[in-house]
Amino acid sequence: MLLGCAFLLGSLAETSGVSVLGSFVFVIIGSGCAFLAVKFNKRSHYLFFATFFLQVGFFLFLSALKILPLVFTKWWPILSVFAGLALIPAGWRHYGKIRPWYVVPSLAFLILGCVLLIFSLDVVSFSFKQFILDRWPLLLVLAGLILVLISLGTKGKSEDTRP
Repeated sequence: MLLGCAFLLGSLAETSGVSVLGSFVFVIIGSGCAFLAVKFNKRSHYLFFATFFLQVGFFLFLSALKILPLVFTKWWPILSVFAGLALIPAGWRHYGKIRPWYVVPSLAFLILGCVLLIFSLDVVSFSFKQFILDRWPLLLVLAGLILVLISLGTKGKSEDTRP
């Protein structure tokens, strides 16, 4: 029924059935992973894949309907953003609260995706290579800050063990 609705929307927007079907393959895989996440209560990696694949599927569907006017070759860094967003509920589900060892990588994926998206969509006038060559000390500062945050988040929690 959902696939039929998707093809109907695709035919109204005059898109190819292949692009609509491709997007719904990701939605179906994401739905299957969501089912497995519910069935196997302690498996947070299923929740990660469910969230990730559902985001990718809906993004590709909106792109196929031309609601998002750019092609995927320009939007590819959004996959990093989706991975960062998918880590948050998976980590929350696994640990039951906010822990630095899933929040820090999640934020790193989000920031990396946003930075790459800025360069991919040509929002700034200079290239990514020029940014790296000119601002490399900033990368060292950010890496140090991330290490300090990880250290502060794990200090004094000797009774907690990572599974």
